[in-house]
Amino acid sequence: MQKYIREARSLLALGIPVIIAQFSQTAMGVVDTVMAGAVNATEMSAVAVGTSIWLPTILLGQGILMALTPIVAQLNGSGQRKHIANRTQQGFWLATFLSIMVIAILYNSRFIIEAQHDIEPELAEKAIGFIHAIMWGAPGCLYYQVLRSQCEGLSKTKPGMIIGFIGLLINIPVNYAFIYGKFGAPQLGGIGCGVATASVFWAMFLMMRYYVRRAPTQRDVMPKKRLVSPDFHTIKRITFLGLPVGLALFFEVTLFAVVALLVSPLGVTAVASHQIALNFSSLMFMFPLSLGIAATIRVGHNLGQRSTEQARTSAITALAVGLMLASCTAIFSIIFREKIALMYNDNIEVVTLASHLMLFAALYQLSDSVQVIGSGVLRGYKDTRSIFFITFIAYWVIGLPSGYILGRTNYFVEAMGPAGFWIGFILGLTASAIMMGSRIWWIQRQSDEVVLLRSER
Repeated sequence: MQKYIREARSLLALGIPVIIAQFSQTAMGVVDTVMAGAVNATEMSAVAVGTSIWLPTILLGQGILMALTPIVAQLNGSGQRKHIANRTQQGFWLATFLSIMVIAILYNSRFIIEAQHDIEPELAEKAIGFIHAIMWGAPGCLYYQVLRSQCEGLSKTKPGMIIGFIGLLINIPVNYAFIYGKFGAPQLGGIGCGVATASVFWAMFLMMRYYVRRAPTQRDVMPKKRLVSPDFHTIKRITFLGLPVGLALFFEVTLFAVVALLVSPLGVTAVASHQIALNFSSLMFMFPLSLGIAATIRVGHNLGQRSTEQARTSAITALAVGLMLASCTAIFSIIFREKIALMYNDNIEVVTLASHLMLFAALYQLSDSVQVIGSGVLRGYKDTRSIFFITFIAYWVIGLPSGYILGRTNYFVEAMGPAGFWIGFILGLTASAIMMGSRIWWIQRQSDEVVLLRSER
C-alpha cells in the first residue's frame, strides 16, 4: 500500500500543475463562450459551431506532438538527455508542417459549415469569421506544445501551469476589447474571441520559449545550433508514434464537435444549451486529462529506468486517483448544474435544457476518467496504435451512430434531441474505458523484455 501512496504523491506533484495549465487553457474557451453569450445567443452559438471545427483540427496536431513527452521522458530516465535537443528541434519542423495543414483546413471550413443546409445564414457567417480569425494562432499553439512536451517529459510541469494561467489572464481583456469594441479595437462580437485566442497562443509560445532558454534545468538539453535541417527519419518516427494519439483526440473531440453541427438545425436554444453543458464538462475533463499526462511521464520515466514493476504501479495508481476525482466532479456537477448554467446565459429555456444535459455529463465522468488516463498510460508504454483503434470503434462505431439514432430519429424511441446525443456520449466513452483497461491489463501480462523492447522504439 505504501508504494501506491508514494506514487500517488508523485503523480499529483506532476499532475496538479498540469491540471492548472489545462484548466487555464480550457477556461479560455469558457471565457469566450461566456463573453460572447453576453452579447446574444447567436454570437455564443457561432463560437460553439466554429470551435467544433477548430478544436478537433488543432488537437490532431497537438496530439501528434504529444509523442515528444514519452520520448523525452524515456531519454531522461535512461540517462540519454543529450539526444533531447535533436528531438525537440525536429518537433519544431513537424509543428511547422502541421501548422500549414491546419490553416489550409480551417481556411476552407466554409464548405463544412454550409453543408448543414438548415443552419441559419447569420450563424454560419459568424462561425466562419471566428475560424478565420483563430486559425492564425495555430503555429503559436503548436510551437508552444513542442516546448511544453519537452518540459513535461523532463518532469517540469510548473512552467506550463504558470504560462497557461498568464495566458488566461491575457485572454480576458483582449476578448473584452475585440468583442465589445473597447480601447480602440473594432467591435467584432464572437469573431473577436478568435482574434483574442490566436493572440494569446503566440504570447504563450514566446513566454515558454523565454523560460526554456533561461532555465538552468534546461541548459544541457539546449541545441548547439539554433537551426538544423529537417531529419525526416526522426520526424517520421515522431509522427508515427504521435499520429494514433492525434487521431484518438480527433475522434474523441469530433464525437462532440460533429454533434454540435448535427444539433445546429434544431435551433439556437438547442445549440446554446448543448454548448454550455459541453463547455463545463470540458473543464471537468481537465482533471483526468492532466492525470493522464502525468501517468505518461511516470510510466515513460520508469520504463527508461527499466523498472516495469514501478511502471505498473504508476498505471494502477493513476487510474485509482482518477476515479476518486471523477466521483467528486460528478457530484459537484449534479448539485450545482442550474447555477453553472446561469453563469453562461440567463435565458430560461437555455438554462433549463443545459442543466438537464449536465446530468448526462455527470454520468459519463467516471468512464471518461478511465479512458483518458488509460490513454495516457498506453502512451507511456508507447502502445499508441491501440489507442487509435479503441477510440475509433468507441466514438465513431458506437458513440456517434447511437447518439444520432436516439437524437434525430424515431427508430427505437421518439427523437430525443440533444439528450439522445449525450446518451451516445456515455455509451461511447464507456466502451472506450473498457477497451483501454483491457489493453493495459494485456500489456502488463507480457514479459519484462517485451515491454521494455516496445518502450525503446
